[in-house]
Amino acid sequence: MKPTLVARVAALLSPIALLGTALTVASPVQAHGYVSGPYSRAAACKMGLNTNCGSIVFEPQSLEAPKGFPVTGPPDGRIASAGSAFTELDQQAYGRWYQNPISTGPLTINWTYTAAHRTSQWSYYMTKQNWDPNAPLKRADLELISTVAHDGSAANTRPAHAITVPANRSGYHVILAIWDVADTVNAFYNVIDVTVTGGSNDSAAPSVPSQLLATGAASSTVDLAWASSSDNVGVAGYTVLRDGAAIGTTTTTRYTDKGLTAGRAYAYAVRASDAAGNTSASSTAVTVTTTAAAAAPKDTQSPTAPVGLHSMGVSESTIDLMWSVSTDNVGVKSYTVLRDGLVVAQTAVTSYKDSGRRAGVTYRYEVLASDAAGNASPRSEPLTVTTKAAVTSTGSASAGAWSATGRYVVGDVVTNGGATYRCIQAYQGYGDPNWILAPSLWSRVS
Repeated sequence: MKPTLVARVAALLSPIALLGTALTVASPVQAHGYVSGPYSRAAACKMGLNTNCGSIVFEPQSLEAPKGFPVTGPPDGRIASAGSAFTELDQQAYGRWYQNPISTGPLTINWTYTAAHRTSQWSYYMTKQNWDPNAPLKRADLELISTVAHDGSAANTRPAHAITVPANRSGYHVILAIWDVADTVNAFYNVIDVTVTGGSNDSAAPSVPSQLLATGAASSTVDLAWASSSDNVGVAGYTVLRDGAAIGTTTTTRYTDKGLTAGRAYAYAVRASDAAGNTSASSTAVTVTTTAAAAAPKDTQSPTAPVGLHSMGVSESTIDLMWSVSTDNVGVKSYTVLRDGLVVAQTAVTSYKDSGRRAGVTYRYEVLASDAAGNASPRSEPLTVTTKAAVTSTGSASAGAWSATGRYVVGDVVTNGGATYRCIQAYQGYGDPNWILAPSLWSRVS
């Protein structure tokens, strides 16, 4: 028996009466979606058309499980709850749930999304003729009746799909609607309880599709074609199977399977259906191997030679080098610095400090650029740099006023700002008023 009007009214009032406790035990509401027309089993619970539903009345949008049905997904007997904690939904018996009245032929399925996920497809299954409505719902009870492909973008929040209810269905049946999300590993599962009227007496199945062949194969796609089936009334469409599992439907005799793995073999078969829901046996299988992934083209182009090599500073023992960025068709990985024709360093930046040089000696520098493929540029124009001559300390103890442009040797003593300093590193000043405060040049003595 269907739930009575009194039971439905009581169910509408029960969430209010139990609000205090329900809010403490219900799971947090998730932002997903559910079938709102015809009412899914969970939506009918939310509307009060079903009773004794548990906490699904607060979140009919939360029936989520791994995608890939029927190969993966919720286990048999747990399909209605998507294998979740909402186990009340898995109770399966005639009269247990509200049944939406529908007819054979066209049927519009309406979804309500509380958040629009990126979507790959929707699939619709229906219980077969002579299924047992009083046994737990399982995969063997269901057959694919429609798929709706999507491009992977976010679907709108109220999508509607036109499917066809087979003409050989009548009485109580269950439709399973699956929404495959593209940006997660999960899908949303909704069962819809229906009473079907307008069934046909056509019981003759179409002929088996023949001459199935692959008309093309790439690293991630396979193109299939076959000869038309015949039927006493008319063929309504074809179901394509990959490795024994239904993957899609089409009304033509061609199908492209996408998202495959490169270099892998797949077995395909096709079966035909008519408007009454009669289905042929599967065609003879054909095995197709996708092509290997194309190798990336080899990079043989060298970077441009570094330009603008110059010295940023010279001391008795160090030379600071800098140059401009090289360019490459893929990208420059590093620069090699050569001194007098020998490699002295590799660096990822456009500068290098060469230390430990001898005073008063002339050095010849060049730089070349390399990319990740090992291609090396020509060498830059050479740069000749001479380190400063060594300065012998006089150890002068006379204290004079410090000058920003003066030349000082180790041991010189100067005064500045009322303080006395001793030189600890010989240098030539160039006007910077802060060098007297440099601890590498001066030591304050008073």
